[in-house]
This record gives sequence, structure tokens and C-alpha cells, in this order.
Amino acid sequence: MLEKLSENVLDKVSIDYLRNQVLKNAYGNDDTPIARLDPRVLLIWYLFFGLVPWFLGDVVTLLGMFIFCAATTRLARVAPLVLFVFALGVFSQTGYLLIVSILFSGSIDALIPLLVMTLKVTTCSLASITVFSGLDPDRLSNGLLWFGCPERLSFSISFAYRILPIMFEELQNILLSFRMRGRAPAHETLGGKVHWLVYQVKTIIQSFYPLMLNMAKRSRTTVEALELKGYRYASTNAAVLKIKLGSLAIGRNDILFIALSVVWALGCFALPHVLEVLV
Repeated sequence: MLEKLSENVLDKVSIDYLRNQVLKNAYGNDDTPIARLDPRVLLIWYLFFGLVPWFLGDVVTLLGMFIFCAATTRLARVAPLVLFVFALGVFSQTGYLLIVSILFSGSIDALIPLLVMTLKVTTCSLASITVFSGLDPDRLSNGLLWFGCPERLSFSISFAYRILPIMFEELQNILLSFRMRGRAPAHETLGGKVHWLVYQVKTIIQSFYPLMLNMAKRSRTTVEALELKGYRYASTNAAVLKIKLGSLAIGRNDILFIALSVVWALGCFALPHVLEVLV
């Protein structure tokens, strides 16, 4: 059983798996209900559910907003790797303190602030995952341009998305060169698998510096090609921007999503008062 578990772990930490998960989260969610929404609606929704929870302190309200963000994350079909990183981040920030307090019979006075902080972190994080999993680079850039964001900022965000496949390809080439020049430890036994995993982590760390150098050269070539094509003029020309943003339209699903979000948020704010009256 341990051998089978170790093989599954080794499969999950491969570069191909990581690349597929990241690319799936960035480009493979076009058919989800969240991805069909207008990018302007998603950005406004994110401004509320990504910022307002930080100014709230009621457990019931935060719990209701957390449930809604969890439901939207489920609709966005987020990649398992992203959810794992999210869970690991929440646990490393506040989750472990909450668990320790429960296990060691912490008082209610100690548990409530930790629960409030955990709900704030998880709600805002899930809102971020939902929005950026449902927006591809072009739609995200168009939404930011419509709100008047500087052209270079919106292009930089879109370019960062588009450079992900190139970055993973370059990283894989560097790791293959390390593999050709080095000798990986045998991993037939459980101890050998641990040594092999440590070897892979060290190799990835050593690949960081050449990766940055190669990506800097590729980025310069890409920017020069874009300059030759006149992308900066096109992004500042009013006629071109009108054509580019002409695809944005708020439809029936957007209105339903906005209405549901507003009703749910109002219910979250009203529920503590209702419970207080009933109790």
C-alpha cells in the first residue's frame, strides 16, 4: 500500500502534471457557467466578495459568504492543484491555529476570532480563484480596459497569462538537460523514492536562475515583435478599442448572477439580526 501511495505521489509532482493543471485552470474553463459571464460582472463581483469580508466580524455573515464563494468555485471547475495550494495556504495561515485550539480545548473566546479570520481568508481566496479561473487572458484584459485601466497594465496581465505555456516548456527543457547530465537516485524502495523526490526538488531550485535568464531573452524578443506590429498604437486608438470592446455584452445569465449575488449578500447581512430576534 505504501509503495502504491508513493507511486501516486511521484506521478502528481511531475512537471507534466503541474503544467497541465496550471494550463487547464488558465485556459481550460471556457465552457463553465462562470466563464460565460461578462468579465465586467465578474470583476465587480470580485471587488465585493474579495474586499468586503475583510471589514466584517460576524461569523454567520462570513459563513454565508463563504458558502456562496465555495459554490461559485465549484461552478468554475477549478483544477485540483489550485484547490490543493489554496487549502495548504489557508491551513498554514490560520487553519492550524483553529485546529490546535479545538484539540486542546480552547475557550469560545479564543475560537471565535480564529474562526472569523479563517473565514475571511478562505472567502476572499475562493473569490479570487473563481474569477481568475473563469477569465481567459483576452476577456480579463478587455474587462480591465473597459474600466479604464492603463493599457500597459492590462496588457501585462494578459501577457503574463500567455507566457505560462512558454515558461513551462522552458522549464521542462532545462530539467531535461539536468537529467541528461546528472544521475537520478534509484527509487525502487520507499527510501529511494524519498531521495528521488528530494533530488527533483533540488533540481527545480537549481533550474530557477537559467529559467529566468531564458525567459528574459524570450520576453524581449516577444516585445520587439509586438512593437514591430504596432500593438501600442492599436491599444490606444479609439476606433480599435471600440472594436475590441464591442464583444462585451451583459446578458440574461449575467443579470441572474448579479441578482442572486445581491440577494444572497443581503441575506447574509440580515440573517444575524433574524437569529438574534428569534433567540
